Amino acid sequence: MNIQRVVLNSRPGVNGVPVVENFRVEEATLPDKIAEGQVKVHTLYLSVDPYMRCRMNEDTGSEYLEPWKLSEVITGGGIGSVEESKDVHFAAGDFVTSFTWPWQTKAILDGKQLEKIDPQLVDGHLSHFLGAAGLTGLTALLGIREKGHVSPGASQTMVVSGAAGACGSLAGQIGFLEGCSKVVGICGTDEKCTILVSEMGFDAAINYKKENVAQRLQELCPAGVDVYFDNVGGDTSDAVISQMNPNSHIILCGQISQYNKDVPYPPPLPPAIEEIRKSRNITRERFLVMNYMDKWATSTMLLCQWIKEGKLKAKETVMEGLENIGAAFQSMMAGGNIGKQIVLVSQ
Repeated sequence: MNIQRVVLNSRPGVNGVPVVENFRVEEATLPDKIAEGQVKVHTLYLSVDPYMRCRMNEDTGSEYLEPWKLSEVITGGGIGSVEESKDVHFAAGDFVTSFTWPWQTKAILDGKQLEKIDPQLVDGHLSHFLGAAGLTGLTALLGIREKGHVSPGASQTMVVSGAAGACGSLAGQIGFLEGCSKVVGICGTDEKCTILVSEMGFDAAINYKKENVAQRLQELCPAGVDVYFDNVGGDTSDAVISQMNPNSHIILCGQISQYNKDVPYPPPLPPAIEEIRKSRNITRERFLVMNYMDKWATSTMLLCQWIKEGKLKAKETVMEGLENIGAAFQSMMAGGNIGKQIVLVSQ
């Protein structure tokens, strides 16, 4: 059987910005027969995520992530339908997902890699299992619960950077659901600011490309910042940390502004900002959602419930066609997406 797949064509290099040419679409073949325990799947959706930038390097800078190999098929989050199964847990027509889904139109996978999903849990929006009801939503929810120390009724202010992205747009909403009294987002366009306030329920949003972040934070958060959901790092984070209260908490989720740079993860803070952090006893611990897998099942059901009840709004930016996944990745890394960046491979 002939299929299309995407392989890593080249590496961006140290401090390099990813380009479409780093990815290559090629023809390949699948065996006609599958073995016991295997499942043949038809790819519907693929996910592109900021952490993948680290996998484009020979050294990912992480003990948890393996680098993608040159000229080998790329893997990540994916959703598909079962065409044929020799695993007793799956049948033709089932919808399934995996974190190690190959970027190709069809695949033969070990059934142990797959998890069955029910579209009714997300009102038929299957792609939400890659975003709001998937690893992205779990990262936002568990990040806040495990590292944010949010207490209902405590009148806490949360700031979210990368607030219009996949995780940030959910984190702000979940901050409210968990008990924050005010949530302020930081993003990079006026359109994103408007969407955060009008559709996602943020109290306010700051366009860091046009506004003075430190000054606007003083105006919007006169009582200081209690919880900071950090997706970007760099100058934006320095400005937020400077406004944080004693004994407050940084949820260190991502550092997308630093991913193209040859720096350790998490990147160290500038000395003056680190001194503020220490003197105010601000916690800044790396958060890895993989460390909380025992809480995934119940957390996923809660996320699905919030989605169905309309309490959690899932925004997506969808690009069609496997051949455009490199362009989708490049756009996502440059902030071109609002909400979760999804590639629709097949209806």
